[in-house]
Amino acid sequence: MSEHRRKPSQPQDGGRAAARRAAQQPSGRRAAPTRDTRSTTEMSSGSYGEERPPGGRAEARRAAQRGASSGSRRRGAEPAGRGSGRGRRGGPPDNDRFINYPRSDRYGWRRFVPSWKLVGGTCLGFFAIMVAGAGVAFAWVDTPNPQKMAQAQNNVFYWDDGTQLAATGGQRNRQNVTIDKISESMQDAVIAAENASFDTDWGVDPMGIARAVVNMAKGGETQGGSTITQQYVKNTYLKQDQTMKRKFTELFISIKVGATVDKDKILEGYLNTAYFGRGAYGIQAASQAYFGVDSDELNESQSAFLAALLKGPNLFNPDGGIGDNASPEQNTERAKDRWSWILDREVEVGRMTPAERDKWKKSGFPRLEDSDQATGLGGQKGYLVETAKKYVMKQTEITPEKLELGGYRIYTTFDKDKVKAMEKAVNKTRKEFLDTKARPEKDKFVQFGSASVDVKSGAIVALYGGEGWDKKHFTNNADTSGVPVGSTWKPYVLAAAMEHGTHNSGGEGISPLSKYNGNDMIEIKYPSGNPLPGKNGQPFRQKNESDKAYGYVTLKEAMEKSINTPFAQLGIDVGLNNVRKVAENTGILKDSMDPNNNASFSLGTSTPSAIRMADSYATFAASGKHHEPYSVEKVLYDGEPVDGFEPPVGKRAMDPDVANNVTDVLENVIQGDEGTGTKAQKLGRPAAGKTGTTDKNKSAWFVGYTPQLSTAVTLFRTDPESRKLLSMNGTGGVPSIHGGDIPTEVWTNYMRDALKGVEAKDFPEALPIGKKADSIGAPSPTPSPTPSQTPSQTPSATPSTEAPSQTPSPSVSPSETETCNPLDWACEDSGGNDNAGTDAGGTDTGGMDAGGTDTGGTTDGGTSDGGTTDGTTTDGSTEGKPGNGNSNGGLFGGGGG
Repeated sequence: MSEHRRKPSQPQDGGRAAARRAAQQPSGRRAAPTRDTRSTTEMSSGSYGEERPPGGRAEARRAAQRGASSGSRRRGAEPAGRGSGRGRRGGPPDNDRFINYPRSDRYGWRRFVPSWKLVGGTCLGFFAIMVAGAGVAFAWVDTPNPQKMAQAQNNVFYWDDGTQLAATGGQRNRQNVTIDKISESMQDAVIAAENASFDTDWGVDPMGIARAVVNMAKGGETQGGSTITQQYVKNTYLKQDQTMKRKFTELFISIKVGATVDKDKILEGYLNTAYFGRGAYGIQAASQAYFGVDSDELNESQSAFLAALLKGPNLFNPDGGIGDNASPEQNTERAKDRWSWILDREVEVGRMTPAERDKWKKSGFPRLEDSDQATGLGGQKGYLVETAKKYVMKQTEITPEKLELGGYRIYTTFDKDKVKAMEKAVNKTRKEFLDTKARPEKDKFVQFGSASVDVKSGAIVALYGGEGWDKKHFTNNADTSGVPVGSTWKPYVLAAAMEHGTHNSGGEGISPLSKYNGNDMIEIKYPSGNPLPGKNGQPFRQKNESDKAYGYVTLKEAMEKSINTPFAQLGIDVGLNNVRKVAENTGILKDSMDPNNNASFSLGTSTPSAIRMADSYATFAASGKHHEPYSVEKVLYDGEPVDGFEPPVGKRAMDPDVANNVTDVLENVIQGDEGTGTKAQKLGRPAAGKTGTTDKNKSAWFVGYTPQLSTAVTLFRTDPESRKLLSMNGTGGVPSIHGGDIPTEVWTNYMRDALKGVEAKDFPEALPIGKKADSIGAPSPTPSPTPSQTPSQTPSATPSTEAPSQTPSPSVSPSETETCNPLDWACEDSGGNDNAGTDAGGTDTGGMDAGGTDTGGTTDGGTSDGGTTDGTTTDGSTEGKPGNGNSNGGLFGGGGG
């Protein structure tokens, strides 16, 4: 195109607009550079031939667009650098994001500090969501129907043949009452103890929950984190599963109930559905069960006691409960403490005056009526049901409270005929030997306990727990502990020697024909040859029941006559840990074993239950195969089987030859001419067993078995107040009671009836086992024991650091009446020598047990000289107290439960 046709350049409005906007920027900011518009004006009057400067209208348009996009947020360009508001790497800030986080207008760590707007908005949004969710849940949940609460069913227990043994629990002992039929004192006690803010809260109490957490962390008393409303709601669920879903549901229902149901109705519903023990659901049933009055007649003291039960009747019902920590004595102590605390709490929250509180405390703990529930489980039924319940809870996660709600069908292993035979045997012997009228000081408080186990399976087929719940005897003597087993422990020492050997056998198992010194008052020595220390730095000497000089005897003969000294030394030679291992493998619970490693341990200072002893000896009868004891074969709930009740699988506890040789030795205890268990010969079939007697005859045992059945019988005497064992010297009109007397008599009478019609069988043959490894000092080749023969006369294999001791000439200790404080058990049981173990039952003939424990056998301390394997002096045993299956050594471990 020709040059004269070009149009002259025009002024650019965009350029002027850009310049104008730049001029209008705040004075505090530096104006962005703009194009000089003067050149454009001058160009308009110039020659047509000049070119227009670059960046005319296009540049102005771009400038206008930039101004339009940023004008609402800033005027002009800001200088780059810190605080300029630019984005990363000097770019524009990211302020157009919906949530400015991390913050684009901050640098470094400040970018991650949220603004107050962000925090406030987030909290507001979360609160709005929670309110909306709670509103939906509030509208969704249903208010519980009080007429459908806690409809408990019976638990039915069955004998092993499928016939009914007993029915317990359920709604038969439940009567709903209105709030006006519940005494004001009961309402006050429950509110004070459980939920002081009940009248004003909304069904849940966050502060109460926080207080409960803090108090529990401090180990102090607390009224719990759940309100009465929450507990009322929880009682509507028969399945008390501890899941988050159930907890949230309970929370929302509680809020709705608190907002829509009258407080009196809530309290009424709670007290009508709560479980108080003794099979009583609801306050009216509980008032009758414990006090024989209606709920509107309860006084302040009675009300405080019933309110205490709401914390958990299994642990606060003075009748006793189920488990390791629920004996009648422990429960009574807890109930009294809680009762007193509730009276104080009522004063604290203004529901009782101090004067009223003092009056009721002065009147003492309220007197309780006898338990009707116990009457319904008279005889042995109460003990059988209790044993089965313990096993159910051991095998599952079912709590006592859930079990009490009922609905379970529990099929036990108990044989009705064998239970009757055992009760008959005890009653017959009791009638023949005991006369509480003629000998009230000696024949009172004598207790029998017994258990019988199937050898092939471990099933508990029978037990005798006491005279019965209906006779106010709630302790299960078959599953109690705290009663030392005496010389019935010696077979474990022998089995350990045959299995592990001694330091004299080079680690090879020894023969039961090995010889040990059976004389009285011999020094017990370490494998090194050094004597165990006794009192005053003198060597420890073990005492037999008599001072007869047996000389060196085989272990088989020592077992037959139940001589203490050979087994005290054998235990040290074998290693007491090996003895513990053998006992545990056969089913003895570790917690029931005496923790002291001294010579007395080998003589029976441990305290397993009759159930555990019968089951353990069944291992010998089964040629070394052990089955855990069990009492329940099957459980159904709502018709469906509950898992966990398959019969225990047998496990190899020891070599068959070891077990069979133990049986051979224990057969000799019954059949031998001088055996301590000769009264069991009346059974008239092959049998093996061991007697046991403890110091001062505070307990006596016989544990024996045939190829089919293993049974343990224990006899002891207790102080009803302190629960300590008392001496049975003079009981039954005889100077002393041994395991070969009454316990063997009961065992024989029971086994004869229990095995009636069962074919008699011989035990497996005992093949020769181990090497003869006599103790140091044993004569060779033929022993010629004399009264003066003692280990100290023959040099030990390893020279002792002590001067060679001569024939024991112990100094005679003062009699108890001269120097012993009645409460000084160490002095009381010190025996005839300051460095001697006390009489443990020792030797006897004519069927009398010679093998009780040494000093440690007594429940009030045992010997004070029982030297330990680590060179210290210990007492030989722990104090034992027969309990409700909640001390060490019970059926299920951790105690008697």
